[in-house]
Amino acid sequence: MLIRLAHLIFRRRRWVIGLWLALTLFGGFAAGQVANRWFQSTSVPGQPAYEASQRALRTLGVGDRPPSVVVFHTSGDATNDPAIDQATQRVAGAVPGAFSSSYYSTGDPAYASADRHTTFAMVYPPGPARFDVLSGANDIRAAAANGLPAGTTVDVTGRDALGEASNSGSGGSSVLLEAAIGGLGALVILLFVFGTLPAVLAPLAVAVAAILNTFTLVWALSYVTDVSIIVQFLIALVGLGLAIDYALLMIFRFRDELRGGRDAESALVETMTHAGRSVIVSGSTVAIGLLSMVVLPVPLLRSMGVGGMLIPAVSVLAAITLLPAMLAVLGPRINSVRVMPRRLLDTGHPEDGAWGRWARFVLRRPVAVAAVGLVLVATLAGFGTQLHPREPQLDRFPGTGTAIAGRQTLADAQISPGVMKPLNVLVENGGNPDQIAALMRTVPGVVGATAPATWQRGSTSLVEAFPAIDGSAPGIQTTVDRANAALKGTDGTLTGITAVDRDFLHALFGSFPYVLGLVLLLTLVLLTRAFRSIVLAVKAVVLNLFSLAAAYGIVVLVFQQGHGSSLWNITASGSVTAWIPLMIFAFLFGLSMDYEVFMLSRMREAYDETGSTDKAIELGLARTGKLVTSGALILMFAFLVLSTTPGYEIKPVAIGIAAGIIFDATVIRALLVPALMRLLGEANWWMPNWVGVALRIPAQQPSPQPPGAGSIPDPRTGDAPAPSDATVGHE
Repeated sequence: MLIRLAHLIFRRRRWVIGLWLALTLFGGFAAGQVANRWFQSTSVPGQPAYEASQRALRTLGVGDRPPSVVVFHTSGDATNDPAIDQATQRVAGAVPGAFSSSYYSTGDPAYASADRHTTFAMVYPPGPARFDVLSGANDIRAAAANGLPAGTTVDVTGRDALGEASNSGSGGSSVLLEAAIGGLGALVILLFVFGTLPAVLAPLAVAVAAILNTFTLVWALSYVTDVSIIVQFLIALVGLGLAIDYALLMIFRFRDELRGGRDAESALVETMTHAGRSVIVSGSTVAIGLLSMVVLPVPLLRSMGVGGMLIPAVSVLAAITLLPAMLAVLGPRINSVRVMPRRLLDTGHPEDGAWGRWARFVLRRPVAVAAVGLVLVATLAGFGTQLHPREPQLDRFPGTGTAIAGRQTLADAQISPGVMKPLNVLVENGGNPDQIAALMRTVPGVVGATAPATWQRGSTSLVEAFPAIDGSAPGIQTTVDRANAALKGTDGTLTGITAVDRDFLHALFGSFPYVLGLVLLLTLVLLTRAFRSIVLAVKAVVLNLFSLAAAYGIVVLVFQQGHGSSLWNITASGSVTAWIPLMIFAFLFGLSMDYEVFMLSRMREAYDETGSTDKAIELGLARTGKLVTSGALILMFAFLVLSTTPGYEIKPVAIGIAAGIIFDATVIRALLVPALMRLLGEANWWMPNWVGVALRIPAQQPSPQPPGAGSIPDPRTGDAPAPSDATVGHE
């Protein structure tokens, strides 16, 4: 099939380019249209706390958004101060439709410090929670501060206000700007990789086409299902990296074939036959990792999985249609217009260069090289096992401003940080909220609970309770469990941001084993068919898991423990937001598998040509070393750009993937893969007959060997290995 496609594209190259140009121009229009259709919220359908919050939203108008905490401090008695009393009333009126509570409206001492110099008011804003809806902390503070006497301070803190504070100072976030910066970095790397203008510009053109056409598909998808706003960043940066990766592989092979004396059409056919097949397999592994998120019962991540899956799909399509058409037009001119010194240009025969020398070194010292690689992996993976997947406690949120000042005032007054992430109880069916509040006060780990008289609509009301610790602290689950046990059999249902966060964690990690199993199974099947070896497929999956564990270790070191986190203007978080490890898994598993496919496909091809495992390792590593390193650098740079965007949660995702990619391309692919293959020897190519039959893998056909080539029987069929133009890869 790929051969026929190559001939068709060669004959219709200008039509193919014209079609892609028209689609890309429309993609620019679609990118603007989809900006108004992004999914801006999160939900956990079916979970009790979340469902209770939605019932509260429908009945009371509040309950889905976290409260703002207005903190007053004075040298006198803050619970007997007319100015503060009036300020709390202004706060209640500053947010129409909000539910508010304070010492002055409830008389409950839980709203004041032990010395009574500090008190706070709670403001629950109306409406659904959305990423693009701000807390309004500055407006609330302005309303509260108006008329306060000198010596009385007021600040507004809370979960959303602190999140906004952590985003400030990072500058605006522009997808186009980040893509442009990423493209500039890619341009510099491509200059050193290729050194000629057509070869440098072609991958960038493919990337632009892939990105904009993905926006077209996502725009259409947004009319079918919700698509998270985070997908726009992934399209821009992952699309940039993947499209360039695939273009690199294709152009490397096309230039090799031209150097071998083939004409443009024959070179294109060979490129599509081998590199094109590798691109399809690579894109499939990335898509599998992303699509696996549809198993998770979290619409936010599901939408990211479905939307993200389109990125490799379009990148592959551009790489095997648009790029071949461009190569057909350029032909030998792909090597024209030199823009780098001649000594830096790729002249072919990589086995005679640095990567060839390294490959031969690994073949001579496989035990030592493997030991070094395993030590590095084990060290980082050891840190990875210390990963704590939960939202950081609020005292770890970085930033400046009124939210940070209010948080500090609460801490200085020894008021529980739990007031910023309270436990709420939705009381339905005419239940008595005062009795529920009294019940909550008996729960160990709860320091106060009240039922404001105005928090009632018909037979439904809301009770507020304050845990003794932060809503993300390690012991909070015990308090939540005790509260749920106490409410069993009553008309009250536990809700609030802390309880909903617990639901989110349960939904996320309760389904993760299924995600992992699905990804591993599909990847094993795909790679076994691609490499015609169950050993290589299993090894690839295991090494990818090692690479993933090492990436988690880097995230733990940098963000959880704070070693180097100051580079991103944040402090040690003590934990990592729960969805971040899953995002890293979904992207890194597929992206790093790209390089495994590139390398092992070339090794398989070399083995089919020579019948020698050692020669296959040497040629495969030498011919893909520069490609893998260059592609990894481009992807790493793209994610480093993403790490500069506002938001402390995006930074660990970006750095985890960036570090994981470069670690994988160096330690895993340059050390462990060739060393372990050298130690495994002929076992690399083993595949039982029943596996080949079950997976419908075409058997190798015997054919004459090139001069000097080995003639070792195929380990599955017993047939002599075929030369490169007869290997599986022809479609």
